[in-house]
Amino acid sequence: MTTIAPEGLLAIDASAQDLLFREARTANTFSAEPVSDEQLRAIYDLVKWAPTAMNAQPLRLVAVRTPEARERLVPLMSEGNRAKTASAPLTLIVAADEDFHEHLPVTFPHREGAREAMHANPGRPAMARFNASIQLGYLILGIRAAGLAAGPMAGFDAAAVEKEFLDGNQRAIAVVNAGKPGSDAWFPRNPRLDFEQAVKLV
Repeated sequence: MTTIAPEGLLAIDASAQDLLFREARTANTFSAEPVSDEQLRAIYDLVKWAPTAMNAQPLRLVAVRTPEARERLVPLMSEGNRAKTASAPLTLIVAADEDFHEHLPVTFPHREGAREAMHANPGRPAMARFNASIQLGYLILGIRAAGLAAGPMAGFDAAAVEKEFLDGNQRAIAVVNAGKPGSDAWFPRNPRLDFEQAVKLV
């Protein structure tokens, strides 16, 4: 059963709520309609404003759209994810940049010495992965906000993807197909936990 908040409790209207959450689904097939560079830029330019710790912004994306790049990626996906990745108009390799601290003089300018302190911090790789994972959630919502469907996947050979596509200390955390949904794009909708099952009031 779909739960709808009483009017006035959420700042965005019901159609936006549906677009981003209630009616949005993880797509398993995609139409041939392309996703343009302009659409991808608009998605990134929206989600980049969402918060990360120390404004770290460790998210890095590799946009796979050419047949040659797709041929390199598809064999690195788990078997169940290959067909959908082969047919998607856009596939995004989502990575966490462990060297995000190099940008801190620009992105976190009020903290003098932040880059040097973070360089020596043994928790930096975990911080990069945690915050990039948060940004992955923002990315999925940004794709939906563009009127597209997202198909996030964790089933792939991360080490091989990193070697084939990523630079430096970037670590692959997900692969996301994006585009207009194709035929039979959805599995049956699975139930969600109720408020009382997931939230403890103290």
